Amino acid sequence: MPRAKELKVRVTDRPGALGEVAAALAEKKVNLRAVNAWVEGTEGVVRLVADKTAAAKKVLAARGYQVTEQEVVELEIPDKPGALAEKAGALGRAGVNITHVFIGTGGARKATVFLGVSDIAAALKALR
Repeated sequence: MPRAKELKVRVTDRPGALGEVAAALAEKKVNLRAVNAWVEGTEGVVRLVADKTAAAKKVLAARGYQVTEQEVVELEIPDKPGALAEKAGALGRAGVNITHVFIGTGGARKATVFLGVSDIAAALKALR
């Protein structure tokens, strides 16, 4: 079961902030595999999975962003009703809490899911 590195960046909540993060990564040829963003008060929070984690972290830090890194579960599931329910149910039965999720479909009848979880080792075991 693959793992991925997720980066979390806090930005000022203002027009163009997400575009600046994405453009900084694009300049260094870092591809975004998944992005999740929202606003908390006066800050935007951006969670992302990039194809080159170390390069992404370096680029963002050089731009003055505070970057945190977390290991997440990377899971490929069929792009069909009930597929996420099956995996999320398995984690719940194993006592693993899902703290956040990103899902993207590529049109290939499969979806890639990135799960932040309370216990990655238990999650990987439960999803085998």
